[in-house]
Amino acid sequence: MSKLRYFFQESWLLMVSSVVFGGLLAATNSAWEPRIRQNEIDKFNALAGAMLPQAIRFEAIAEKVSVDLGKGKTAQVEVKRGLTEQAQTAGWAFVCEGSGFADKIKLVVATDAGFAKLAGFGVLSSNETPGFGDKITIKNGFFQSQFKGAPADLLTLVRTGDRTKIDSEIVAISGATVTSQAVVDILNRFISQVKQGLEEKGVLQ
Repeated sequence: MSKLRYFFQESWLLMVSSVVFGGLLAATNSAWEPRIRQNEIDKFNALAGAMLPQAIRFEAIAEKVSVDLGKGKTAQVEVKRGLTEQAQTAGWAFVCEGSGFADKIKLVVATDAGFAKLAGFGVLSSNETPGFGDKITIKNGFFQSQFKGAPADLLTLVRTGDRTKIDSEIVAISGATVTSQAVVDILNRFISQVKQGLEEKGVLQ
């Protein structure tokens, strides 16, 4: 009993501090969560709006689309319809994510109204290597530009090729092949499944 008493005498301050600071962190996270969520929505709208300039607003479809991530994991994807002033569909936009070289890569992807061609992608969040992998974030850079008008279908990464040619072959960023492949893999995993999900729900004709 003397050892147990000694333990509590020596560690009570640490235990109390852990509880207090844990509570403060939880309270801070709860207070900032709505702001963080709103910032992400605003960034989504900005990225999607730049890719679909005809859209004046984005509305989520009634049901989320289930995407199989492999290894028994699934993601529920909120797909948003970009609407014109005449309430016509300008295109579709949604968030997809996967593992990059350094950390998770989260993208906003947009397609045309028929889900036949990509309108491009924008980076919602990424911590890829500065000067190399972070080139995926350059708006209108050679890497992002290859996706604008590319088929909304299976994409293939190549090390060399014509960067100005818009097709299913995407030329990798020199020195950042892993990051380039990660972006292609993320799109390949999500695009076909989201399209199929929209067709099954009767949203995409």
